[in-house]
Amino acid sequence: MSAHRFAFLGAGNMAAAMVDGLLAKGGIAPADLSCRAGSGPTAPALAARTGITLAGSLAELTASAGTLVVAFKPQQLAGADPALAALTAGKLVISVLAGKRLARLAQTFPAARALVWAMPNTPARIGAGMTAWCSRAPLSPADRATVDTLFGALGRALEVDESLMDAAAAVSGCGPAFLFEFAAALRDGGVAAGLPPATAQALASETLLGAARLLARTGADPEELRRQVTSPKGMTLAGLDRMAARDFRGTLRETVLAAQARSVEMSKET
Repeated sequence: MSAHRFAFLGAGNMAAAMVDGLLAKGGIAPADLSCRAGSGPTAPALAARTGITLAGSLAELTASAGTLVVAFKPQQLAGADPALAALTAGKLVISVLAGKRLARLAQTFPAARALVWAMPNTPARIGAGMTAWCSRAPLSPADRATVDTLFGALGRALEVDESLMDAAAAVSGCGPAFLFEFAAALRDGGVAAGLPPATAQALASETLLGAARLLARTGADPEELRRQVTSPKGMTLAGLDRMAARDFRGTLRETVLAAQARSVEMSKET
């Protein structure tokens, strides 16, 4: 049983992103990966596109896998096959189910060697993801290496205390959607100012990309970078003043807190 053989239970967008990332990173071959999902077409499509194994049963999926990645919809956990308890005995189980805490996962996978709860985000599809994760107990060096292999193939990863996972998921898990909404608003603003839609789209997306890279590579506070581009009585200041007048920061803070609150609610659902 190889610690670098992953079985994916669920074959939606996030599972596909993880499979693509592992294969693109090198060192993992299609033969090292398998998947299984419900009655829909996602698992056959993923297997056909990537060459990974399509398992015919849960027993086949888990038989030779050292690590099971649980990537179906969170609400499906309540109806998960009871056979998973025995089939995952002694295995590393990594869940990417939003709102499903480690104690809840332990009810379905009671004999797992180790349990990890992680929240990747959608930029993982292009190897630019950010994943927050936590574990039920300290991981062995081998299991930590497996976690690093999986999430390193998606971008960056950060271990956090489980008590912080709802907040982390609200920032990095939901954050891309909030940024896409900002990008759409910036594009629409450009159109309102007279730009053709395609031009406004290109200017907005490339500006966000460059600004994010600058922020990440310099390690500077966002406020400092903002000050560097803001001249007294200039264009940028005029726009920032309008944002402040509409409490842009307060709105975004409430947005993150709303997402965090929903994560807490989801943890209480069966």
